[in-house]
Amino acid sequence: MILSCQNVTKSFGSVDIIRDASFHLEEHEKAAIVGINGAGKSTLLKMIVGELAPDSGSITISRGKTLGYLEQHQALMASEATIHSALMEEKKELLAMEQRLREMEQEMKHLDGDALQSLMASYNRVSTEFERQDGYSVQSQVTGVLKGLGFSEEEFDKKVNTLSGGQKTRVALGKLLLSEPDILLLDEPVNHLDMSSIAWLENYLLNYKGAVLIVAHDRYFLNRIATKIFEIENGSVMTFTGNYSDYAKKKAQLREIQWKAYLNQQQEIKHQEAVITRLRSFNREKSIKRAESREKMLDKIQVLEKPREIDDEMHLRFSPSTVSGNDVLMVEGLSKSYSGAPLFRDLDFIIHRGEKVAIIGDNGTGKTTILKLINGLVKPDQGTITTGSKVEIGYYDQEHQVLHMDKTLMDEISDTYPDMTITEIRNLLAAFLFTGDDVFKRIRDLSGGERGRVSLAKLMLSNANFLILDEPTNHLDITSKEILEEAIRNYTGTVLYVSHDRYFINQTATRILELKNQTLVNYIGNYDYYLEKVDELTRIHAPEPATSSAPSAAVSSTSSREDWARKKEEQARERKRLNDLKKTEDKISSLEDRDKEIDELMTQEAVFSDVAKCVELSKEKAAIAEQLETLYELWEALSEG
Repeated sequence: MILSCQNVTKSFGSVDIIRDASFHLEEHEKAAIVGINGAGKSTLLKMIVGELAPDSGSITISRGKTLGYLEQHQALMASEATIHSALMEEKKELLAMEQRLREMEQEMKHLDGDALQSLMASYNRVSTEFERQDGYSVQSQVTGVLKGLGFSEEEFDKKVNTLSGGQKTRVALGKLLLSEPDILLLDEPVNHLDMSSIAWLENYLLNYKGAVLIVAHDRYFLNRIATKIFEIENGSVMTFTGNYSDYAKKKAQLREIQWKAYLNQQQEIKHQEAVITRLRSFNREKSIKRAESREKMLDKIQVLEKPREIDDEMHLRFSPSTVSGNDVLMVEGLSKSYSGAPLFRDLDFIIHRGEKVAIIGDNGTGKTTILKLINGLVKPDQGTITTGSKVEIGYYDQEHQVLHMDKTLMDEISDTYPDMTITEIRNLLAAFLFTGDDVFKRIRDLSGGERGRVSLAKLMLSNANFLILDEPTNHLDITSKEILEEAIRNYTGTVLYVSHDRYFINQTATRILELKNQTLVNYIGNYDYYLEKVDELTRIHAPEPATSSAPSAAVSSTSSREDWARKKEEQARERKRLNDLKKTEDKISSLEDRDKEIDELMTQEAVFSDVAKCVELSKEKAAIAEQLETLYELWEALSEG
């Protein structure tokens, strides 16, 4: 056990944020903390690192173990160092060791006898330690981390103090990873990463030697990384084994059990109260004594707390007022450059009514620019954009929110949609994390992320039949994402959106357009389908541009690029393996369920007395056994990687 929390409690004012929480983290374990926004996830991390003191309880870290912490909101770094040198600083001890080795090598040239023997002994000790700490790969480690986090080689020499907030957070994450603490605490580490960088971070953490504790709303990320989930709900912390999907399934089962127990107890209490009332109405000594006896028994019952209302019972609906033509959007020959550098060239695509299309791609490829071009906020260098018949666009962009600063949230919705009841408005706002007195806050007092959520809530109520959304899941917790996913799946209009939330894409997209190498690659399916086809279709439709080899290029630079390409190929193969593994497991589960179903059918008189039916089921059972044998072998091969 590397980290232990025992009976930890933390309150702010009269509100218990964390109450009597106990859990632990083993060495090398990868765990995640989940809960709605404001549940206390970041508070828990801050108590573990000592930034906040618990009101009671204890937090114990194994002796000699180191902590590394990435905050959700990084303090802005004002360093004059370059990105590359900032990360190399984390390896300064190894660099000093390497410098000492070079110095000793020079000294050896001028020594002999005992002095030389003594220096060589020292050299061997330092060299052995240097190799043990993998000192010869420092340069490639730093380069690999920087490229993995989305920095190009051209950016390595940029000064840290000139970077955006998101870039500085990536630098901070890189420094933390290279420092290699025994326990990594990461608060929303994927917020400023594109899909490629998130996939790289997943593989990095899966192979990380230390323990990892993550706060994240990216369910795809949690499914790949976490083997244990700590859930914070109403101040209580509960531990679940498995990844996020395992947790969600167990949580649903637990909630059902809790509700049944609560309802059964309430029913029993009402029954006993009715019996007591009836006994007292007889007004006889015996019946009154029996009533009193039952009352005493009732008083001793430990009344179960009513489970929290199930948030996913809240359903939201988009309702387009008119039906558009079949061709909703036609784009031909679209090109855009900034400062002479092309973002993309000659893009052609059509979006049809009812499609849910996700645009994906690395940061800086021009995804948001495409949305702005469609909405007329930016002019194209070349090409045409045409909307179809009866198309009404609803656009969500956090930079262009149409809100009234002096209105409260309640007024903002009710003035725009006067037919909505107060309950309906509260339910809508609750789905976007505004509860209680939050609905009476003025728009001007909200943060940028909160204003974005209000804008998204208003858009969901609009009568638009073509929704264009830029990162709609930003600032939403998992429950709100699930509500939004259901709303988009049930929406009868058309949706075009940019997102890096792979789970959200997998749940909602019917088609994916990937912006890569200045062109679009079309995938007719969700994110799982994209993972299956990405290597094949990228090679066909968006190959890397050919570049002439420069004779003066350093061998180490070439080697580094080859290592990077090889790692990317390995990552792609690993993604496909895991995808195939999941599909195989699903097939096995389905066939095993059918096999059990046949066994049950064979015990029924109506079946075992019917010879023809028995023969039919026996043949099906034999076929299932044959299929399962093949699938078990495939599963075993995939599991071994």
